[in-house]
This record gives sequence, C-alpha cells and structure tokens, in this order.
Amino acid sequence: MQLLYGGTFVASLLFAALYIWMWHKHFDINFTMIFTLIPVACLGYLLSSLATTMDGALTAQKIIYIGGSFLQLFIVLCILNLCQIPVPRGVRTGMFILCTAVYASVLTIGHSDLFYSRSSFEIVNGEPVLLREYGFMHTVFYALVGLFLLTGLIAIVYSWRRKKEIPRRILLLLVIPDIVCVLAYFVVLKLVGSQLDLVPLGYVIAELTFVLIAYRINLYDVSDTIIDSYVQEEKVGYVSFDFRNRYLGSNAIARQLVPELAEAVIDQPFGDRPSQEKLRHFLDSFRENRAHNTFDYPVHAPDGDPQHDRFYNAIVNDLYDGNRCRGYIITFIDDTANKRLLQHLDTYNAQLNAEVDRKTQHILEMHDHLIMSLATMVESRDNSTGGHIKRTSEGVRLLVGALRDEGRLSLTEAFCRDLIKAAPMHDLGKIAVDDSILRKPGRFTPEEFAQMKRHSAEGARVIHEILLHTDDESFRILAENVAHYHHERWDGSGYPDGLAGERIPLEARIMAIADVYDALVSRRVYKEAFDFDRAHQIILEGMGTQFDPGLRAAYERSRPALENYYRGLETA
Repeated sequence: MQLLYGGTFVASLLFAALYIWMWHKHFDINFTMIFTLIPVACLGYLLSSLATTMDGALTAQKIIYIGGSFLQLFIVLCILNLCQIPVPRGVRTGMFILCTAVYASVLTIGHSDLFYSRSSFEIVNGEPVLLREYGFMHTVFYALVGLFLLTGLIAIVYSWRRKKEIPRRILLLLVIPDIVCVLAYFVVLKLVGSQLDLVPLGYVIAELTFVLIAYRINLYDVSDTIIDSYVQEEKVGYVSFDFRNRYLGSNAIARQLVPELAEAVIDQPFGDRPSQEKLRHFLDSFRENRAHNTFDYPVHAPDGDPQHDRFYNAIVNDLYDGNRCRGYIITFIDDTANKRLLQHLDTYNAQLNAEVDRKTQHILEMHDHLIMSLATMVESRDNSTGGHIKRTSEGVRLLVGALRDEGRLSLTEAFCRDLIKAAPMHDLGKIAVDDSILRKPGRFTPEEFAQMKRHSAEGARVIHEILLHTDDESFRILAENVAHYHHERWDGSGYPDGLAGERIPLEARIMAIADVYDALVSRRVYKEAFDFDRAHQIILEGMGTQFDPGLRAAYERSRPALENYYRGLETA
C-alpha cells in the first residue's frame, strides 16, 4: 500500500512540475487548481498508509478530501471552458460554496456524525485500517460528484455534436479524467487481504491526461500563438496605459520605437510632455471614436536616408485583465513592406493616370477635330454661309463669358465648356438638305423653306448617332438640344416643335442669338450685311418675341466684343 501511494504521490509531483515547466499565462486557472489539488490528495493517501493512530488516520482523510471535495468541480469547470460553454458567475460561486460546505463537514470528522457517523482505527497485518460509517454529508458528497460527472459528459457530447470549432482530440481526452476519477470514487478495488484504494491512481491518470490537454490546447488558440510568435520575433511592440493615461509598461521593441518611453515612470501620467503628445493623441482619438483605432507611426532612419525609414501601424485597443477592461494597449506592427508597396503603386498609378489622360486628351482632340471637320464639310455645301460655324462659335463664347460675368444664372464650368464645344454642330442637319435648295442663290420658296426647316430635327438625330456611345452623356444631350431647338422662338412661333419661353433649353436660346446676329452682320447671296447698329436694333426688338429677354443684359455686355471680332474679320 505504501509503495503504491508513495509512487502515485511522486508521479503527481512530477506531472505538476511538468505543468509548471509548460505553464503559459493563457492557461485556464482551472488547470492550475487541478495540478495543485491532485498532489495534495495523493499526499493524504500516503499519510493514511503511514498512520499509526486514530488522529493520524483522520488527519490524512481530511487532506484526502481536499481533493475529493474540490477536484471534480475544477474538472467540470475546465471541461465547460474548453467546450466554450459560458458559466454565469453566480452559478460558479454557488458550486464553490456547495463544495466548501461538503469539505467543512469533512473537517468535523471525529467531532460530529455529519460526514462519518462512526469511525475506528486498527492495524491489520501491519497495515493501518480506518473503519467508518458514512453520514448524511457523505451522501451529499456522492451526489455532488455524480452531478459534476453528468454535467461534464453532457457538455462533451453536446460539443461533439454541435461545436465544430472544438478539437475532437481534446473532447476525447476530456472523457478520460471525468470518468476515471468518478470510477475511482465509486468502484474501489479491494485486493485480497488488504484495504487498497485505487483513487490516487485514478488521480494520476487524470493528471497525465491534463498534461496532454495542456500541451495541445495552446496550439489551437490561434490568437495566442500568433501573438507569441510575433513577440518572439520582436516584430510587435506593446505599451499599455490605464484609463487615466498612467503608464503601465511596455516591451523592448516599443521602447526602441518610442524613445519617450525611456522617460516614463510606471503608474505616472503619460502624455503631458510635448515629446509624448503623439501617443496621447492616439489614446484621445480612440476614446472619441472607438472605430478610429489605427494610426500611422513612421520611424525615421538615424542616417537620414528615407529609404531606410520604417513605417508602423499603431493600433489602440482596450486592455483586458480576464473579462475586465482595465485600460488601453497600443500595438506597434511593422507595416513597412506594405507602405513601400503602396508607394510604388501610387507612383505607378500616377504615371499610368498621366498616360491615360494624355491618350484620352488625344482622343478627345481627334473627336473634336472630326466634329469640326464634319461641320465644315456640311457648311462647304452651302454657298451662302461660308465661315458661319466659326463665327457663331465665337459669338457663343462671348455670350457665355458675359453670362458668367453677370453671375445671375450660375452657369457651371462644364456647361460653358460643352456649349462652346457644341456650337459648331448646330447646323449639322443641313447634310440631309438637297443641294438644289442649300445652294440656291436667292430666297427660298415656302416649299423650299419647309424642306430647309427639317435640318433642325435632322441635326439632333445625326448628333445622337455620332455621340451615341460617348461617355459624356451631358455633352451629348446639350449638343442635341443646340441643333434641335436653336430656331425656336421665345413666343412659340419658331420651329421645329413650336416651344415657347423656358421650355426651350437655355443652350438653344443662347445659340439662337449668336446664330441670328451672324446672319444679320454677314453678307448672304440674298442680302448685304447690316451695319452693327442696325443689327443691334433688330436683336433688341426681338427680345421677348424671338429671343429670351433674360439674356438681353448679357448680350449688351458682349456687344462691344462681338463688334470688335467682326471688324477684325473685315480687315483680315
């Protein structure tokens, strides 16, 4: 008996020492309690085998039941924790109080009949034998052990069926200590002629199983293993503070990255000095907006070479002690490789964008040149309006400039640019007019004029087809409007749709003034050019009937520039 109990006690100490050597700060506290209680219980069994008196035997029983009363509690708590089944604090506390009550009754052995109703001691064949009859609390003890066994087995079975994230090897190993310890409590092997108890052997088997579980469990905790790997490779720096910005500590790499930490004193406020403001800013920003927790932290090279600079992400998070938030932790992670890659990508993208812009501009210029060439080609068929598209384009530009200076309509830059660009296209519809009409050296008959009026709607159709697949939808619509409606009149008597007032698009109303002004001051086959005063008078008389009266002020503002432009054409 002494040999068995002595061997189990030594084995329990060896496994406990192995656990201490393997110990990791992330181990569950229940592991530690198991490896503490088992050697204590095994010591009690050894002492019981050495007892020579009743008092010695009873004292050994009280030591044995330290393990018996609490060990199964910590085993089931360990199982529930490994199975990721939360246990409310009140339930844990109640279970511990119940176990404490059982052990308190154990301490009354020899003084009351709560746990042992009777006990006697004798030496049989040189072996100490404690004879006892069990009291009420011993029955409670058995019930408690059975309850813990059932809870552990249910948790294991539930996790096996429902929780794929729990390693199956761990679940299989957990069955061993749960069953072995309980079997040792209830099924005691009696060797012939002796009082041999196999409970300490069951304890040692359970302890061995928990050594294997402890060895494996950290490999499954990905977050902890990654953190430990980073720390070992000195790639991550940590510095922590409490809620009052008092410095709590840091690791070596953090002190290298933040020289100000050399001046910091544990438990003293941090961030009051100018050199410490950056970290204080990180903490303050995190408190104001917890989603804003990542900051750039560049570290300049001592040799001043920018190529040797390092770039870190400073990440602020809550600092936890178990489930309690105690302050803040700033983690410094080297992000130099990513930053260098982004710099290269930015440079490449800038070069690529510049090349794309150059190509796009070239395409736009070709596109504009094609449109102008098409308009010139159409105009070349009309022997009465030579140079009309260039002159009206300049007229539009001057009118738009006057409108912008006036500021009443708040024209956008894009609108002004598109209108000037679209002006040469306003007569593209003449491509569908017969040459006999278009080149007629005199006034049109009513039938011929009816044919000529078709060029407005036809121009809109042609422009729609030309610009159908352009990316600039707003320009296409504006250009169609200029061609389609530049012959509409403010009073609704124009063509092709008889629109009136502001139902006529603004771009077409502007184009109408430039178009008519050019027709007035230019020579045509059917008339001589009017002088500027006469043309001016006609335009003013048309305000409110032919033209938008709201454009009068802009027209009058642009009149000097218009007359100077046309005088320049006369002398050219």
